[in-house]
Amino acid sequence: MGEAGPAHRPRAHQAAWGLKALTLAALTLAVLAAALAFTALNTSRIGTARVGLEAVLSAAVLPYAASGRLIASRRPDNAIGWLLGSIGLAVATSLFAEQYALYGVATAPGAVPVAKAVGCLASVGAVATVLLLFVIVLLFPDGHLPSPRWRPVLWATVVVFIGWGTQQFQAGTTVTGGLTNALQVGGATYPNPVGFLPRYGWYSDLLRVIFIVAVVTAIAVVASVFARRRGASPELRQQLAWLGYVGALTVAWILLMGLTNWLVPSDLNNGWLGQLLWGLVVVTPVAGIPLACVVAVLKYRLYDLGRIVSRTVTYAIVSGLLVGVYAGLVLLATHLIRLTSPVAVAGATLAAAALFGPLRSRVQRRVDHRFNRARYDAERTVAAFAARLKEELDADAVHDDLTSTVHGALEPAHVSIWLAERP
Repeated sequence: MGEAGPAHRPRAHQAAWGLKALTLAALTLAVLAAALAFTALNTSRIGTARVGLEAVLSAAVLPYAASGRLIASRRPDNAIGWLLGSIGLAVATSLFAEQYALYGVATAPGAVPVAKAVGCLASVGAVATVLLLFVIVLLFPDGHLPSPRWRPVLWATVVVFIGWGTQQFQAGTTVTGGLTNALQVGGATYPNPVGFLPRYGWYSDLLRVIFIVAVVTAIAVVASVFARRRGASPELRQQLAWLGYVGALTVAWILLMGLTNWLVPSDLNNGWLGQLLWGLVVVTPVAGIPLACVVAVLKYRLYDLGRIVSRTVTYAIVSGLLVGVYAGLVLLATHLIRLTSPVAVAGATLAAAALFGPLRSRVQRRVDHRFNRARYDAERTVAAFAARLKEELDADAVHDDLTSTVHGALEPAHVSIWLAERP
């Protein structure tokens, strides 16, 4: 057999990367589905506030998986797509690990194997989420550092990730959960079963050094946004501005949480206000950064993928809304109507499936209206022509109207229309 020609190699190469991106997205969605299933079984232990936080974080996973898969398959050399997909997997893993452990330790003790060992992955997923968010901010929006001088910051992020990762093997610590601390809320914390590193001494000193490095690295990552903004084009400034909004809002929640801790220390850990502020601190960057990337793609044509991304974002938004509906119905059924968990899960699934079609149509129109205005205007132009066609009988008037409609909707270089006479 002859060797494939040069024209086929790039296409095959892109198809291979597309398959890898699809595999990453499919794995993320599978882990997320398992996390939601165990969350439904644990609703009686974690309460309404944590179920809401789980639902919001689960919905945040979807734009990560969707936008990551799309960008990685179309632009495999751009790190942004792979980072988005990896963050989605890290968030889903953290949610699954803590809910799995909560179910196996407290809700149904012994019902699932190695529950305590799996629970240790919750904090690993949380740490990976935070540090990958640092990296994506450092590389946003083109997947490259602002300049080679920023390489030490990237390597420092890797060092912090490895250092915090080893903390999961520190003896004498307690497993409390991941992004939502579900084990602590559910009263199911337990001693670290895989700890072998010393609780105090040299390793404790090493963690203090790593913490200092982490703080300096976080400041440097924020500074990189301002460094990239200097001398940037107006479009790039707009792209970076969305990250600035997310960062400013996150800092505001952190300051408010610190103020609350100072004024009402007990409320931060036990009260609804403390849980709400902690949820906002977690959700704002986790959900805000992928949305900033998606807006950059849609509104500012960051990757020239506007039409494709608009459809992807529509399904991500619809899926997120359905996740919220699903979680709310499960919570309503289990707490108010007192249905058993399997019945509640089945009923919520059927309701979400029934809402999918009409919800998708409405969201697609809103997304097109906001970000893909050309398609929105074209559809409105064609719909208006179809309405006029029902009342117009003159062939010449139809010909002129159709010509102007095609020009307005498609903007072609030339239009030719033939009208066939009926026999």
